[in-house]
Amino acid sequence: MLVKTERLQVLIESDQRERLERVAAARGVSLGALVRDAIEIVYPAGSDVRARRAAAILAAAPMEVPDPTPLRAELDALRGRRG
Repeated sequence: MLVKTERLQVLIESDQRERLERVAAARGVSLGALVRDAIEIVYPAGSDVRARRAAAILAAAPMEVPDPTPLRAELDALRGRRG
């Protein structure tokens, strides 16, 4: 599969480049491959969808949460355990 690539120039500090070069060498990959992998980890495709869903959950109104003790007893009874 042919993927269209684009050139991107980014200025980083010398120590940042040295760290990246050490990691790339240890993994046996190019500096570019390391940066592309990092982008996919930090900003995965579809992350905007997950971010919107997380925001919706966090924006939801608070709700009552029942005492877990009766629920635990009910689950134990269903599983055939005795408390």
